[in-house]
Amino acid sequence: VPTHIFLCNQKGFPVLSQAHQALLHRLYKLHIQPIVSGTARHESGVRVYLQYLYFVFKSMPAPDQVESFAKGYEDYLQSPLQPLMDNLESQTYEVFEKDPIKYREYQEAVYRALLDRVPLEERKTRETVVMVVGAGRGPLVRNSLTAAERAGCKVKVFAVEKNPNAVVTLRNYKEDEWGDRVTVISCDMRLWKAPVKADILVSELLGSFGDNELSPECLDGAQSFLKDDGISIPSSYSSYLAPLSAPKMHHSIGLTKDIKEKGNSWEIPYVVRLHNVNLLAEPQRVFSFHHPNRPAPEDGPIDNERYISLTYTAREDSVMHGFAGYFDTVLYKDVVLSILPSTHSPGMFSWFPIFFPLKEPVVVSRGCTVEIHMWRLCNAQQVWYEWCVTLPQATSMHNSRGESYKIGL
Repeated sequence: VPTHIFLCNQKGFPVLSQAHQALLHRLYKLHIQPIVSGTARHESGVRVYLQYLYFVFKSMPAPDQVESFAKGYEDYLQSPLQPLMDNLESQTYEVFEKDPIKYREYQEAVYRALLDRVPLEERKTRETVVMVVGAGRGPLVRNSLTAAERAGCKVKVFAVEKNPNAVVTLRNYKEDEWGDRVTVISCDMRLWKAPVKADILVSELLGSFGDNELSPECLDGAQSFLKDDGISIPSSYSSYLAPLSAPKMHHSIGLTKDIKEKGNSWEIPYVVRLHNVNLLAEPQRVFSFHHPNRPAPEDGPIDNERYISLTYTAREDSVMHGFAGYFDTVLYKDVVLSILPSTHSPGMFSWFPIFFPLKEPVVVSRGCTVEIHMWRLCNAQQVWYEWCVTLPQATSMHNSRGESYKIGL
């Protein structure tokens, strides 16, 4: 930090402008160590400059909920969860259940859906069927019951869960708290033969890239027991991509042995709390899904494969190491959740972004065109992504035929 950028306060001591203080706050979050350079312009020498920089450090705003939760996970590479193929551990459920924002918004979505669904004069007598598919340990069941109490509606809740360990917890809650209001079903939602059809279908099957935990495939199967005029929560979700400079993460990929053993580590997407990175352009929408998804008979069976080509203009000279992936979702009408930087739901920490790396970094210059291609491909057993860059220079195809990374159905 050069001494000539300091100003003098009323007492003659060196201080920084608000803009420079804000810049220092951002740099301190990256754990930098400032160095004072130049000639000291105060009689006490360079010591007062260092004292002021320490003061700026101490005056940083307290970390918010997201920063507190993510502490220690900055730029730390994690394999995305596969809850459809694997049974999640109780500790994993517990972490996600600590997010108050997500479940508050889900409760609001169910509440509004009930108000729209049930006429005022029928709320005390008409029973509304709510099915929570992928119920986990029950947070959506609990919030659905709370929403019904708020709306003054009678509900019958079915909690459908395939993880036998989570089913034990659900049954304990039913016995101790929920009683006959809830029926616990131990079954894969795609295979369950429901005794009745649902008015409202509630799920939390979204991943860091929206569809990467196979929400489309799960809900396409589950919609068989949703009434023709039934409501799905969420009703839609979209993924987003942006070119990214991330030298630290790119270097870390080659050092991650436990991930490397599963395939080519450069062709695997990673869930990561983006920290020491730089977005080279604004994120653009990639894939969107809507539920219920009932195509016309002449359109044939449901097809969840996707392809898109995205064109960006780089806003500065840099090196592109991959793409940052995000998503947003419409739960019901104007009740939304988002991890997009520009619209991030305040205080929500259930999802970190996803990182699609490039084997070889690509040099980009300010104003140049960056063209990205992304595929979502499926077969009877699995779903996978493929990606490549064609501008400003062509790269190889990443994860061709799902050889390094696939999501099991």
